[in-house]
Amino acid sequence: QVQLVESGGGLVHPGGSLRLSCVASGSIFIIYRMGWYRQGPGKERELVATAIRGGSTDYADSVKGRFTISSDDLRSTVYLQMNSLKPEDTADYYCFARVASVNGDRYGVPYWGKGTLVTVSS
Repeated sequence: QVQLVESGGGLVHPGGSLRLSCVASGSIFIIYRMGWYRQGPGKERELVATAIRGGSTDYADSVKGRFTISSDDLRSTVYLQMNSLKPEDTADYYCFARVASVNGDRYGVPYWGKGTLVTVSS
């Protein structure tokens, strides 16, 4: 089993910044990808950003140029630096990871954190 624990959410004014962190622990052999989804009030879940093993990243159009995802493979941690926050960024942010717990598992298993709330309001 793998556990994901998020931190860094909170209340911020429009235009402000927050940094989310997510640490994976447990039975980890390889982490193929880590990233963030979010779900705002009355909205569908949205994939925000993904960091893929090997260094590539991907972002939702709504956050490009404002959010930056990075990962620390040694610490099994992914970060989401969020700048120029807008009220529409208000959401529960969920960390996800696709993890192989044994050698030879080429695809891994998806895991989810419990979420951290980001509120952007004046």
